[in-house]
Amino acid sequence: MDDTPLVVAPNLKRRLSGVTATVVRLIPVQARMIAIRATGPGLPDDVPHIPLTRAATLPRDRWRVWHARRNTEMALGLILRRVLRRKYRLLFTSAAQRSHTGFTRWLIRQQDALVATSPQAASYLERPATVILHGVDTQVFHPAPDRAALRAELGLDSDAVLIGCFGRVRAQKGVDLLVQAGLELLPKHPRAQIIFTGRITQDNRAFADDLLARIKAAGLSDRIRFLGELPWDQVVRHYQALDLFAAPARWEGFGLTPLEAMACGVPAVAARVGAYETLIRDGETGSLVSKEDAPALTAALDRWLGDDAARATAGRAARDHVATNHAIEGEARALVDIYHDLLAHP
Repeated sequence: MDDTPLVVAPNLKRRLSGVTATVVRLIPVQARMIAIRATGPGLPDDVPHIPLTRAATLPRDRWRVWHARRNTEMALGLILRRVLRRKYRLLFTSAAQRSHTGFTRWLIRQQDALVATSPQAASYLERPATVILHGVDTQVFHPAPDRAALRAELGLDSDAVLIGCFGRVRAQKGVDLLVQAGLELLPKHPRAQIIFTGRITQDNRAFADDLLARIKAAGLSDRIRFLGELPWDQVVRHYQALDLFAAPARWEGFGLTPLEAMACGVPAVAARVGAYETLIRDGETGSLVSKEDAPALTAALDRWLGDDAARATAGRAARDHVATNHAIEGEARALVDIYHDLLAHP
């Protein structure tokens, strides 16, 4: 494989995060459209990538694009261009929906072009940006051909109405709000169960332990479970095993998880944060509720738990909606267009 790319996408974080997931999913698709390689630690073997040392020593025979998604990556791009004199055009994608620090604003001003993952994120950049929504690889995320068999393989109850919430276990994700809703709803819906996947960091250990204690006191430890951090292929399989997805976050930059669930034919209940209002059609592919509104979250889940036929219809609509409007190929093409534009203007 030729490792002399026109575009380099750094990923300077070893552990799985939303940004890392974006790189891992997007680069293989973009590699079919342009010579692009990721770089950084901990990348899976199936993601086209080069070592950081190679990215820092590419020949100066032509301009290339350095596509950063974090402050550290913007800073490294500047070092490569200004100190090592590499011929990189600098591109930054921002998902943050908050005011940036002074250092971040300075880094943003040094970029040759900007992308925002939502109109809300663009409004905080103080410079023109192209809005490109994230997409989902619908070849990876798709309904299970036999969900009962899949559940058996995963050790999940074949008769359960299974709610999932995926991502790091912390207050930002509204995990406590979903647990609270579960404590109220599960006695009423005897088939309902909730699973969480995602890492519990040490600073969130007390938060998680308190939730586990509340679940145990309610006698629901076998129906509200924390599965921990799973390998990526297992996360995808757990999406496919669900009946309903919940994303009650208090804050999100973009928030891919409901989109991934919907691509698997699973309706989503989400708070009105991040890009969720853009992704979910309220009442058709799931429900939207106000952030930190525990009663509204509980009521929305109650509605979907009590209507098997409506869930099935919404799941089919969710899959169609993602395939039509949010396939990853659209995101990949839009970014490649920007790469070509940067490369065409030396």
